[in-house]
Amino acid sequence: MSLEKVFFGFFILLALTLNFGFVLGEFDNPDHHNTYELLAVIIVNLIATVLKFGDRTQTGALLLASSLVADLQLLAAAVVWAYAVHVHAGGLDAMFMASIVSLAAGALLANIVSVVLVIIDTVNLRR
Repeated sequence: MSLEKVFFGFFILLALTLNFGFVLGEFDNPDHHNTYELLAVIIVNLIATVLKFGDRTQTGALLLASSLVADLQLLAAAVVWAYAVHVHAGGLDAMFMASIVSLAAGALLANIVSVVLVIIDTVNLRR
């Protein structure tokens, strides 16, 4: 067992589960989505992205691409949240919350792709 692979799998799964936890709840209700959970998702996704830099295989390129997509969508969600709270006169309403959760759901899909790719790669190593 490689400790590096354990950390790699840990951060990929943690990014997926945190992202799922943030998306879970009523789509447009700000009370169901925590700011600090979005921050945790962004940080864990960025760590998972850095861990994928060293892999030069085709699967590694797909993993990095899916992670970059998740990072981009989560950062866009954070920008929308900051705009709604600090710039928009109406504050954080249902429309902004729906946009934030939609962007996080897109990141969730990219994280699911990452986990599926890791599982496929692991299964192929055993053959």
